[in-house]
Amino acid sequence: MEIERLTTLAEAVLFASGDPVETSRLALTLKISEKELIPIMEHLQERYTKTESALQVMRFSKSWQLGTRPEFAFVIREAMEKKRMQPLSNAAMETLTIIAYNQPVSKGFVERIRGIDSSSVVNSLVDKGLLEEAGRIDVPGHPIGYRTTPLFLRVFGISSLDELPDPNARQEDKFTGELDGYSEIETESEPIPPDTEPPEPIPESQEGTA
Repeated sequence: MEIERLTTLAEAVLFASGDPVETSRLALTLKISEKELIPIMEHLQERYTKTESALQVMRFSKSWQLGTRPEFAFVIREAMEKKRMQPLSNAAMETLTIIAYNQPVSKGFVERIRGIDSSSVVNSLVDKGLLEEAGRIDVPGHPIGYRTTPLFLRVFGISSLDELPDPNARQEDKFTGELDGYSEIETESEPIPPDTEPPEPIPESQEGTA
């Protein structure tokens, strides 16, 4: 049925976005009107309700989002708390410092400075979102280069690399090894953003555009 197809498409868009999707944008993507979108979203919520899914459809004034049901908040907080408790190791901090001040650089460059294999450390920092690949380095062998990410800036409380401490007189408190900023950013992905009004769970039949 057409409603099933449209419901699945809407779910895919919302899931991939992660953030609220404007009603007009979602309707345009599905090639339907904003009024026609409402029963589609209600049908998606019915799917979740029938299967006792942890997910729910959240309706804001002008947008829609997928989130988790309130009764699962405790387990989400527990998972996020465990992630927050994980500090950066000395090896990770050392590797981040080397790359931050010399980027883009290869793993080999890092290893020459540290004197030990650093592949696992670099890969871990990539997994955490603090480093990313930056193409090939123009040196023999053309190894993959690595650089810091926007998340790195947010974690360490700076707006650009120009604000990095003087390498000859670095401030230790800028790079503490605790992922306080990182955990705070992760929390932003929780179902209901703290700086928005609580959404209206579906179904709550309301007429008019969302």
